[in-house]
Amino acid sequence: MNTSALILMVCVQLTVMGCVAYFYFRVLTTPPKAEPDSYSDNDDEPR
Repeated sequence: MNTSALILMVCVQLTVMGCVAYFYFRVLTTPPKAEPDSYSDNDDEPR
């Protein structure tokens, strides 16, 4: 493998690993959404 191919391979791998780490960090640090209460949402529905 020549030098330019090795440099390109390492750069691509570092870029992909950086993107994966960034989004993995964002997923882990995102606060959970408040889910609506299913009982209070169904109060207005006629039976």
